[in-house]
Amino acid sequence: MSIIAAGTSSGQALVNTGNTDGTLVLQTNGSTTALTLGTDQSATFAAGATFSGAISVTGEFVATSLNETYVALSGTTPTVDCEAGNVFALSTTGNTTFTFSNPPSSGTGYGFILKLTAGGTHTISWPASVDWAAATAPDAPASGETDVLGFLTYDGGTTWYGFLAGDAMG
Repeated sequence: MSIIAAGTSSGQALVNTGNTDGTLVLQTNGSTTALTLGTDQSATFAAGATFSGAISVTGEFVATSLNETYVALSGTTPTVDCEAGNVFALSTTGNTTFTFSNPPSSGTGYGFILKLTAGGTHTISWPASVDWAAATAPDAPASGETDVLGFLTYDGGTTWYGFLAGDAMG
């Protein structure tokens, strides 16, 4: 077992290079396995591992489970911040004008779902960059109804493809 400095004034990381199966194990706190590198170049992180910043994967990404981030919007000028999540919801309180911000750069696909519940008879305005089927936005949901809409871009938000996924849902 080798000990390497963790780069801080306290703590240490243990690297076990003597595993009989050839794997490399990184442990924190002296015994908690944080990362195991296999001889096939696979990496297994501890349950609950957290990552920040951009993570690039070359090849196929296979997930056992994928959770999207939900964001509740409010007000009559809500901003859908693409860096904040992929599933948004709004219950209107008046005529509403949406803005979309922070899409990924051109060449990266990004999509989000919007659950839109009408809190009354209100108009809905969309960014000019939204391209709807037949160049016509769907009607706003009737008072008390919920519509589900989807949006997709791959050119940094220059064009958003908008579609009505569900009309007058439950």
